[in-house]
Amino acid sequence: MRRTPHLALVGVGVTGALVLSASPVSAKPAPAATPGIVVADGMTQPVFSFADAIVERVYVETPLDTDSDGRRDRVAIDISRPRETATEGFKVPVIFEHSPYRKGTWGSVPYHSVLVDDLPQNGLTRRSASLSADVEDQGAVTKPNLPGQLDDYYVPRGYAVVLGQSVGTGDSDGCPTSGDQAETLGTKAVIDWLNGRAEGYDAAGAPAKADWSTGAVGMTGASYNGTLPNQVATTGVKGLKTIVPVAAISSWYDYYRANGLVVAPGGYQGEDADILAKYTAGRARSEGHCADEMAQLTEEQDRVTGDYSKFWADRDYLDAKKVKASVFVVHGLNDWNVRTEQFAGWWDELAEHKVPRKIWLHQGGHSSPGNTAAVTLPDGQTWTYKQTENRWFDFWLWNVPNGIMNEPTAVVQRENRVNATYANWPDPATREVKLQLGATDPTGPGTLTAGKRPKDATTEQSFVDNGRTLTPNSLVAAPDVANPNRLVYRTPALTEEVRISGRAEMRLRMAIENKPNANLTAYLVNYGPEGSTAAPTVVTRGWMDPQNRKSASRSEPLKQGKLYDFTWTLEPKDYVFPAGHRIGVVVFSTDQAYTLLPLGGTELRVAPKHSELRLPVVGGKKALVF
Repeated sequence: MRRTPHLALVGVGVTGALVLSASPVSAKPAPAATPGIVVADGMTQPVFSFADAIVERVYVETPLDTDSDGRRDRVAIDISRPRETATEGFKVPVIFEHSPYRKGTWGSVPYHSVLVDDLPQNGLTRRSASLSADVEDQGAVTKPNLPGQLDDYYVPRGYAVVLGQSVGTGDSDGCPTSGDQAETLGTKAVIDWLNGRAEGYDAAGAPAKADWSTGAVGMTGASYNGTLPNQVATTGVKGLKTIVPVAAISSWYDYYRANGLVVAPGGYQGEDADILAKYTAGRARSEGHCADEMAQLTEEQDRVTGDYSKFWADRDYLDAKKVKASVFVVHGLNDWNVRTEQFAGWWDELAEHKVPRKIWLHQGGHSSPGNTAAVTLPDGQTWTYKQTENRWFDFWLWNVPNGIMNEPTAVVQRENRVNATYANWPDPATREVKLQLGATDPTGPGTLTAGKRPKDATTEQSFVDNGRTLTPNSLVAAPDVANPNRLVYRTPALTEEVRISGRAEMRLRMAIENKPNANLTAYLVNYGPEGSTAAPTVVTRGWMDPQNRKSASRSEPLKQGKLYDFTWTLEPKDYVFPAGHRIGVVVFSTDQAYTLLPLGGTELRVAPKHSELRLPVVGGKKALVF
């Protein structure tokens, strides 16, 4: 049985720095000549030669046969480790990044058309057409492979770095499965190999052992590379001590769907689970021995109803009951590719199961905060993001007593790009505030009121879907005038700034007058002071399929012209509305940037008297002052 590594003082490296060596808990301190990490300011220092590092390729056997060829799939991993792990018997922990993007991707995989005569759940067939001039064709867009600097940074600090290739991609065997249990087990096999529980082979087929590893593993990565750590953590695999998922997915349903609606990740209109699998597999594999698997993905993902199903449940990691690894969540508050519900739902689940955790939210999009982004803690110490990541791994993989778990749980970058610390996220002072919708004109601008709406503000309103032609920016613009293709509701000017932290919720009583169904979209918007010519700022968004009003798993027909109550959350956010500005919500149907694009003309009717917006306001209702 592998013993838990512990740190023994074996010498002094630099002034005030400790040299530490891994040894069994029952062993005596090693002599000073034994190689060891150097810790200064609670952080490992670069004392090992990267130029002299050992680099090797291993093929790890998995329990899978995803391409049904009768042989277990093997996944390729590339290892960098300090020379001392071979020459001095120095055992090191591992930082592991697995990826489907290493090589051989299909850069121009054809995307699904998003142009339809009518929504497919209405029972009509997809229209064969070219994209209009107002809609950008995303069919040749390639997925980002967010860069990192792992081996050159961490190998000199006394870590091995393992860069893996997901099953069905690159030099690994098999077929990709877009996030299901097979992909999870293919990744887990690497951790099992690092702990002596799985077989590995070199390029010549000779057995390979990770006898240089302490067995302690930390996973990290961004985007898909950050999703794989979430997946593996839910297995509770022994040896995985911590994960740092950056811009990562926790539910593939919430990536490609929203409350029963087919919704694309931002910038990738027409993408779905099958498209991503083909992209990662490469064209030859997708159209060759994995063609049947690709066809099965296309069928089972269901772009017709958009309902949550077993297919999506198999790609859902929002269950942390087996998670043993600590988690450092990193996400952009303006990430519209991997939207913010991905981190928020995962964060909630981690909190429910009391998983040791930390979170860093920044104002960027689908990215990391940047290595030099810095935060000053309440005790006056300032750390960059990279230093924080370094200290996190040191604490969990080398047991360095640097106090990182005693620091504030949440770092949130504010709108002025200054990083602030909070006890948790959402802010513990957050309280739900109900804002009543009101209107006195059938199409004109309406009101948002914290309290009872004016008695005369109960007029029903109507709008017509034209989102295929009109961009979301044009639909949120000009809030002071009526627009036949959307409805807008605003508060009076704020006398003090208002911060929201968490999920806004839209509750709308609405009827579809002339169609069986419609897209349903709401945008939360920051409007400037009265008379301002500045463009409004979209704070967050949310979508819903009205047929899924009771459950994301079940579509139910609607009666045309009948009012129904619809409730859905917008993407989580932490945002400050400045004093003098107005909080607005814009309701429309088709979202050109995210939803399927039916022909216009669907008529919708809203009853503001029975509708409201619920906001997560820090300080509650007393903080919302007009």
